[in-house]
Amino acid sequence: MAPRIRAPRSLRDRAGIWLGDYAYALQAERRSVRSRPDPVPFEKGSERAVLLVPGVYERWEYLLPVAQALNERGHPCFIVPALQRNSIPIPEAARLAGAVLRERDLSDVVIVAHSKGGLIGKHVLAFDDPDGRVAGVVAIASPFQGSSLSRLPLTKPLREFAPGRGSIATLAAEKVINEHIVSIYPYYDTHIPSGSELAGATNIALPLTGHFRVLAEPLVIAETVRAVAALPPRQAAELP
Repeated sequence: MAPRIRAPRSLRDRAGIWLGDYAYALQAERRSVRSRPDPVPFEKGSERAVLLVPGVYERWEYLLPVAQALNERGHPCFIVPALQRNSIPIPEAARLAGAVLRERDLSDVVIVAHSKGGLIGKHVLAFDDPDGRVAGVVAIASPFQGSSLSRLPLTKPLREFAPGRGSIATLAAEKVINEHIVSIYPYYDTHIPSGSELAGATNIALPLTGHFRVLAEPLVIAETVRAVAALPPRQAAELP
């Protein structure tokens, strides 16, 4: 049984989690600005291909620890260059991801995504993959039910996560494809108070905290690698 989502008791504990989380985000920003890794070497490999989709305001380098582990095990990893910092609406981002699948002629692909990227991956499964190129989605800390923090006076891209509205509502109605999604998440997420459990999906709740820094956690990386290899191909009758 998945652990119940709950906030740490003390303000000090919560503040410590936030600080550790943003320390990882700052490290990822430095990677993307100062010594940005070249994604091309990650495209080599003989195992199932992976398409990396980061979260809102993130570049693909946030997923670098996951990409390195997957590539070391033979999985070629591709990115969506036009996504940039992923500040465009989910449907537009999903169309960009679908275009990469076709342009690179990828098949039997697993989308490995963080946060908003998981919503983009589900949108691809539901609406943007008529050729059945995607086997499934492995989502890490994704707000499938939205986030109550979106009610705050935030930027437009962050307000897209309002529970029960817009893309969140549209994707929630697409229940059948949830069986092709693996949702991996910490028991306490600083940005998704209600958690990332998705009905009908394979839900993997881990004894971790945070939102960004979980991308470098060995537990998350191990479960992601396992899920990428284990997801079965989609059948023709299941395609959109």
